[in-house]
Amino acid sequence: MIYVSSLSGLPALAASLADFDLLTLLSPSAAARDWNGIARERHVQLSFHDIVELTPDLIAPDADVMRAILAFGRGAVDERPLLVHCWAGISRSSAAAYAIACDRNPGYESEIADELRRRSPYVTPNKLMVKLADDMLGRAGRMSEAIARIGRGADTAEGEPYQLPLRWPI
Repeated sequence: MIYVSSLSGLPALAASLADFDLLTLLSPSAAARDWNGIARERHVQLSFHDIVELTPDLIAPDADVMRAILAFGRGAVDERPLLVHCWAGISRSSAAAYAIACDRNPGYESEIADELRRRSPYVTPNKLMVKLADDMLGRAGRMSEAIARIGRGADTAEGEPYQLPLRWPI
């Protein structure tokens, strides 16, 4: 299972899991944090802005970021959950969870997108991250099309934690 959360929801969600692998996706300007208080097996931290096009003075997600996200998902132990978080739990973390689920389950891009929307009305996966993953995984636009089809999520400052299955069909 992939658990997705905002930064503020992370402590409670982490405390509810016996063990997990943690993927942190925050902006370069985010305050440094001591992650030692959150028990986890693996921790990968990536730093980039939540933008969908190149913008001066901001760091966009790129192929290196997506390779690291996919490697994180591929390094998972089947029994251990993945916990993915960003600042608000809406865009970067949802795009990462979607990419990891699609990587593991070729041909289910549309179903995974539908389930993502069903489980959280707030998610708006970062379109640049999805496009990069789509290209890397050779999905011929199916991932980007599925995310475009589910559309923008409901307005909110912060999403509620949710779970996305790692194995399909569900």
